[in-house]
Amino acid sequence: MSTHIYDLEVEVLSLGPAERAHLLERLIESFEPSSKIQDAWVSEALRREAEVHAGKVVLVPGQEAVARVRARLA
Repeated sequence: MSTHIYDLEVEVLSLGPAERAHLLERLIESFEPSSKIQDAWVSEALRREAEVHAGKVVLVPGQEAVARVRARLA
């Protein structure tokens, strides 16, 4: 790695959480060109988000979700 990449890393890590998240999304997108599969996942994610906002489904905290799965598998 060149010194420049280390400087860039320091600069990126000094950004706020929202800015880093945005940059991360853009970087991931650069590795995964748009495809029918990716478009389908985005559509599904947006559909699920809409269900949450409409009150059709209730979010469950991660630890609780894992506990429920473990209980079903036991």
